[in-house]
Amino acid sequence: MNLGALVSETRNPQTMDLDALSTLDLVTRFNEQDALVAQAVKATLPQVARAVDAAATALKAGGRIIYMGAGTSGRLGVLDASECPPTFGVPHGLVVGLIAGGPGALLKAVEGAEDNAQLGEDDLVALSLTPHDLVVGLAASGRTPYVIGGLKYARRTGCTTVAISCNPDSPIAHEAEIAISPVVGPEALTGSTRLKSGTAQKLVLNMISTGAMVKFGKVYQNLMVDMKASNIKLVDRACRMVIEVTGASRDEAEAVLRQTDFEVKPAILMILTGLDAQAARARLSAHHGFLRAALNN
Repeated sequence: MNLGALVSETRNPQTMDLDALSTLDLVTRFNEQDALVAQAVKATLPQVARAVDAAATALKAGGRIIYMGAGTSGRLGVLDASECPPTFGVPHGLVVGLIAGGPGALLKAVEGAEDNAQLGEDDLVALSLTPHDLVVGLAASGRTPYVIGGLKYARRTGCTTVAISCNPDSPIAHEAEIAISPVVGPEALTGSTRLKSGTAQKLVLNMISTGAMVKFGKVYQNLMVDMKASNIKLVDRACRMVIEVTGASRDEAEAVLRQTDFEVKPAILMILTGLDAQAARARLSAHHGFLRAALNN
């Protein structure tokens, strides 16, 4: 596919005069273009829902969610993966972000890495990929060889595969079972896909990981009840969650949380059912960590 023919590489007729605008007009023009992103993502929601279900299925089967991309796309995948352990209390390595060129490419571009399809396969081999894993390929252009190589290997391994691209009918879309292609149109700065395309990919990744964690029992109502209370701010958030759900006093919430090593789910269960910490954990385990099911027992 000719790079110049891609939607993400064409010139935007609404921004041909960026270098002649006042600063306020400049940022207004950027904002006007950004406003188009959410609607483009909305058009892909059926495919996003399929990806969420596939991610939840992978986690419940003991598999992982693995993102892979190059440049901005790769960095966005690494960002999403790195935020899952503190937000949802999952172990590091359950959600993985791979970027062409390795961790060093997060800070400095590794020239040529994205053009190597074998490198995409090699990075998945190094993770000991299994059929239970979900592999999500990210490429704004939809044609990055690193991602194509990874998706092809993932399919041969028996993994469910997802492709996220900002060009319709892209090569990576054809390599994946689930293709998510929000078409955000030409960038405000021609070819700079860290702009609208990057924003669209971030929105989709937010939904995949958060949606999967909801379906994996990491959320009660709209609260992140498996969050790790690893600093003063998060200890306070844990207390507020317990108070919000149970109506307990601050002192009672803190006292019960100390008994659970500041784990929110068993603390809530203890207050609402009268169980002790050990029994609360046992009931949660019997319900695979789903607090709502444990409360309805």
